[in-house]
Amino acid sequence: MAYHILGHHHHKAAEAGPPKVTDWRKQEKHHKHMEQLSQIGAVAAGAYAMHEKHQAKKDPAHAHSHKIKEGVAAAVAVGSAGFAFHEHHQKDAKKHRSHGHHH
Repeated sequence: MAYHILGHHHHKAAEAGPPKVTDWRKQEKHHKHMEQLSQIGAVAAGAYAMHEKHQAKKDPAHAHSHKIKEGVAAAVAVGSAGFAFHEHHQKDAKKHRSHGHHH
């Protein structure tokens, strides 16, 4: 049985065929691309959070709504930055494994 997460299909071990040959360069490029996308997402969400903070001051009648949007955007920015950090670590970890560095 397969399930789908972020464009990747995962299968149970019983359904898996022979082990795949890993293309380390391809995986490294994938992690680098995901890291860069998540960095862009973090910057965009942070900018939107700052915009909503400004709007809350500028539009006191709707300040509560702007503060909620600011908080959500800030949480997205933090999550995206965390994912960027994770992808950076994955990229480096795979690079070290592919060169025979086991720590």
